[in-house]
Amino acid sequence: MKKRPLGKTGIDLPILSFGASSLGAEFRDVSLDEVMQSTKTALDLGMNFIDTSPFYGRGMSEIMLGLGLKGIPRDSYLLGTKLGRYSDVHFDFSPKRVEESVHISLQRLKTDHLDVLLLHDVEFVSLPQIWEETLPALLKLKEQGKARAIGFSCYPMKTFNTVLDHIEDDIDCLLAYNRYTLQNDTFTELLPRLEAKGIGAIGAGPFSARLLTNAPLPDWLKESEEVKAAARTAAKLCDDRGIDIAQLALQYACAHEGIATTVAGSANPKNIKKWAKWLAEPMDQELLTDVQALFAPVMNTGHLEGLPENN
Repeated sequence: MKKRPLGKTGIDLPILSFGASSLGAEFRDVSLDEVMQSTKTALDLGMNFIDTSPFYGRGMSEIMLGLGLKGIPRDSYLLGTKLGRYSDVHFDFSPKRVEESVHISLQRLKTDHLDVLLLHDVEFVSLPQIWEETLPALLKLKEQGKARAIGFSCYPMKTFNTVLDHIEDDIDCLLAYNRYTLQNDTFTELLPRLEAKGIGAIGAGPFSARLLTNAPLPDWLKESEEVKAAARTAAKLCDDRGIDIAQLALQYACAHEGIATTVAGSANPKNIKKWAKWLAEPMDQELLTDVQALFAPVMNTGHLEGLPENN
């Protein structure tokens, strides 16, 4: 699989990475065999960066991933996890919890270091804490060799810029989800700033929480009815042309040269094999143009996330 550099970290990532949220039964119950097969399939196909978090499955994703990686040489894959978000309502970015969280994650993942360590969804807390308290604790872990690259993730563009204003000289990368898709490409607004500082860009959610698939939409999806309607129309257009909208969505998300990798997750090995097959095929540029025209009236329409003042 093609690789791109993660900023100036010296770490090269595959253009498609394996997201382990599904291993934590975030969407359905999963078996240990599915975990083992999914992880092995992803690695065999070159998706050797694995992204997880203690939030996914409230710890289960890290535990299951640690089992799935058993016996696989540590130098054959890259591993990233997060800290700070532990449930829908529990956020803790205090220095004490930073150290505790990473210690527990390393034990669950059965490793002594992380390749990428991110603050998870910082928009849910008062932002000054991030640069006043959390960043020093994060830098200490990096100095100790427990993390090769550090950064943060969030959804609101305002939060990205506010946090970067204070820590862009100290971090290595950041992750934006649902921000470079067929319906929302606002991540591109940040890329010049990141490139100027050598900060690596990680994208996630190419399917925008199933919005850009033929699967039933989850009840918790926050996008507007107008966005959902446009997505259904676009999916039908793709079907009429003989292409799954998910294929176009994945090809589009992984094509941007300024985004080191795009993270997508599944506990189904068949899905993972399908994604690799799609990436080996050329993107239908005419279909892309037509789909983008359908999304034009709702392009870059997002939703509120986190504290109101951070949006």
